[in-house]
Amino acid sequence: MVAIDPKFDTAVRQEHAGRFGLTRSDQRFLLFALGALFAVRLLAMFWWPFTDSTEARYAEIARKMVETGDWITPQFDYGVPFWGKPPLHTWLSALGMKLFGVGAFGARVFIFAASLGVLSLLFAWMRRHRDPDQALLVTAVLASSLMFFGASAFVMTDMVMVLGTTLSMIGFYNYMEDGPSRSTWGRWFFVGIAIGLLAKGPVALVLTVIALVPWLALTGRWRELHGFPWLSGLLIAAALTLPWYSLAEIKTPGFLRYFLIGEHFQRFVVPGWQGDLYGSGHEQPKGLIWLYAGATFLPWSLFALPLLPRAASYVKEMTGSDRGWHSYLALWVVAPLILFTPAANILPAYALPGLPAAAALLVSLWAQVRGRPGWWARNAVFMAIVFVGLAFLSLTILARYQPGSITYRSERGLVTAAQSYDPDVQITYWGGRSFSAEFYTRGRVQFTERTATFDSLADNGLRDAMAIPASIASELVPLLGSRFDPAGQFGHRILFVENLDREVTR
Repeated sequence: MVAIDPKFDTAVRQEHAGRFGLTRSDQRFLLFALGALFAVRLLAMFWWPFTDSTEARYAEIARKMVETGDWITPQFDYGVPFWGKPPLHTWLSALGMKLFGVGAFGARVFIFAASLGVLSLLFAWMRRHRDPDQALLVTAVLASSLMFFGASAFVMTDMVMVLGTTLSMIGFYNYMEDGPSRSTWGRWFFVGIAIGLLAKGPVALVLTVIALVPWLALTGRWRELHGFPWLSGLLIAAALTLPWYSLAEIKTPGFLRYFLIGEHFQRFVVPGWQGDLYGSGHEQPKGLIWLYAGATFLPWSLFALPLLPRAASYVKEMTGSDRGWHSYLALWVVAPLILFTPAANILPAYALPGLPAAAALLVSLWAQVRGRPGWWARNAVFMAIVFVGLAFLSLTILARYQPGSITYRSERGLVTAAQSYDPDVQITYWGGRSFSAEFYTRGRVQFTERTATFDSLADNGLRDAMAIPASIASELVPLLGSRFDPAGQFGHRILFVENLDREVTR
């Protein structure tokens, strides 16, 4: 057996990977950083309260699913169907609460599992087509990016959809590059489409098409689709998605029209769309999604700036598989930006599907253009990861020990204070609906803007509590009478709790 010089072997591996390598201390740091980020996010899953309105709304919808046992139709309110999104993320949160109890961890744990699935897919893909060093660094970059870290255990649709789009994009690329396992990867592409359709709807399919069609045109590889498992793949996607879509329309007629036309067309092209059954449109200047994308990828979008001049000249010289690889990543990154550029109602999370490719593109281009990072670049990377971890750790600690300083949009503190007087206390809020109040009271809360409600409180047989905005407390407190005592201010609301030991005088 011929002995191979380890230095020669390392050099060959680094040359094949774009002259990029990590020392063992670098690898240990990145592994430790990933473990630390995992621990911080796990703590945040327990300590961060649900805040109004997005996460609290979806968590409450999942809680109602557990309470009512209706796993077909998510409910915006008792008996009111929620047609805004498909139920995959709701199923995951409801299943978590079914297994681990109704609370923050149960609602978030399987959303977190979806984000770990995205990281695992990306790591394995980069290891397969690049090298273990790039795979490790890309995983750390994505895990520590602003939006991905924040959304990784956030109860909403986007992370589950990203799992689907990531699986589809990786499955398609592997199909185009592999030999014997081509059909298998082609079928995984359709599984990813099905996940996206059940997580957020047809937008997941549109995102993949926007990326793949230009790439096939650019590379001229249309003929390779002749062997694509269209029939078996479409059957898999149909078997996974059509049953729920059919049952949803049968159970609540009108769902498909609202969901397909309203949520997937009018929401994005009609400024200030008034057809939203569950809120109001997020009207923004068109094209703002590009700025959102840069912000969501912080701090790593800052690392792309010094890379751009040399990367631009390198891109012109790319040929063959290298050109196909980088163009695939670039189109994957910009697909959601192209889709939402003309949209009037957008959120920063709409850029999230492109972040896995953004991390891969940044690291891959850096390896090709700059080679192994120097002392300054390496330490800048490490400092960025440490900064993100410490920033989120600080916010998590504040959420646990000083919740009033950062969680003013959550009603957990107020509900907890009211329930300390009586676990069965009936809380009434003056003003609009609060989903976090609904969640933390298990649906036992009412909202009013009618002073006549005050007169009925004494007759319900329960200890009552009133949550009143501080800005109008001077007007409403006299209407409560002397039987309510102030119990503290929580955010912009003051809590008043009924004193059952005091003689009522009105």
